Amino acid sequence: MEFRPRILFVTGKLAEPSLRRVLAELAPRAGFEAEVAVMPITVAALLTTDWIARHLHLPEAVQRVILPGYTRGELERIRVPEGVTVERGPKDVRDLPDHFGKPRGQPAGYGTFDIEILAEINHAARLTMEEILSLAKKYRADGADIIDLGCDPGDTWAGAGNAVRRLKEAGFRVSIDSFNEQEVEAGIAAGAELVLSINSTNVDASLRWPEVEVVAIPDVPSDLNSLERTIDTLQNAGRPFRIDPIIEPIGFGFAASLGRYLEARKRWPDVEIMMGVGNLTELTDVDSAGINVLLAGFCQELGIRSVLTTEVINWCRSAVKEFDLARKLVHHAIRERTLPKHVERDLVILRDPKRYELGEEGLRELAAKVTDRNYRLFAERGEIHVINGSVYLHGKDPFELFEQMRANDPKLDAGHSFYLGYEMAKAVTALTLGKSYTQDQSLHWGFLTVPEVSHRT
Repeated sequence: MEFRPRILFVTGKLAEPSLRRVLAELAPRAGFEAEVAVMPITVAALLTTDWIARHLHLPEAVQRVILPGYTRGELERIRVPEGVTVERGPKDVRDLPDHFGKPRGQPAGYGTFDIEILAEINHAARLTMEEILSLAKKYRADGADIIDLGCDPGDTWAGAGNAVRRLKEAGFRVSIDSFNEQEVEAGIAAGAELVLSINSTNVDASLRWPEVEVVAIPDVPSDLNSLERTIDTLQNAGRPFRIDPIIEPIGFGFAASLGRYLEARKRWPDVEIMMGVGNLTELTDVDSAGINVLLAGFCQELGIRSVLTTEVINWCRSAVKEFDLARKLVHHAIRERTLPKHVERDLVILRDPKRYELGEEGLRELAAKVTDRNYRLFAERGEIHVINGSVYLHGKDPFELFEQMRANDPKLDAGHSFYLGYEMAKAVTALTLGKSYTQDQSLHWGFLTVPEVSHRT
């Protein structure tokens, strides 16, 4: 029988129901048995280790004790048998799945994919080799499978072969993106495995490169017949290839171009297809994550197994990571025949999947129990709520609230005032965007979240 450690979670009366709900879902996935110790206190944020030590009765066979993250005091104050550990958990019970390395909503086996990402380094000829290597490392860390060297039209880039060679020596898979035969041949000689792109203007030249795969495109986006002629030439020569019918920007044939991908799949059911997503992500006034998810879903359903993406304009600066997360989400949705919902929290960036609030009753209970001078801040129901041992203030304007706080506490020093102003700015942002706010914690911005170090005294 599989050993399942027993873990005791300490909480207060107010948080008990939500803690039990989280543990009911988490414990089976994380492989432990959960016990809950409800302290005789309403608000867990008021707990100290000395107080817990006086009230905690440790059940038998418990291996770990996890306290609420806000618990003050030295952990050594809580006496436990040898071999039992005591630790602080997250400040928010909803973060327990992350604490155990089991993000909420992601089932066992989640994270597989079958769409390849080519990340293009645009205008590579204008960059130093150090800049090219730095971008390549960044793209690979974000999920890119192949680094695509984007060459400029016009003068021949004499450094194309060296750039490919250096990337290969650093362990990268590389494609060369050019219609210049000298650049392409130098790249192939240095180890490029894929050439973008081939149409009727250079298909004959491509027959001289029998060992490298090419990407065939139409002579003009709307002309699938020209693509068919190029395909015939490549097939007759026994050349490896994939095709890209070319997606077009909104207002310039976007809907029709999606139709051409559908038509291409019907005409050539066994041919590998690629999509260059930059014509949508780079050329549309919107953050790119949502577009990447939609295009990833289209690719997954149609069997498009590679995409070319770019990070040129500022709203696309994380496009590679976005598509890496998106391809995992859509692969899971289609494989499991389930909605792509409540699974990939890191793709919900602007607003949170769900807002968590204490509610009016919870706030009033907290205000009645708090006795110290430390301020607790909450952002709920369109207002900022400020609570300490002597006041409970709430309102929409942080400046007005701060004036009331100063009137109540004339000894507020500059450091504490700065801290409170910083926290209230976060609270206003949360209210404006519909996000959850937890004092001393970062607002959640999906995979863009930067962990916050609290400076609260």
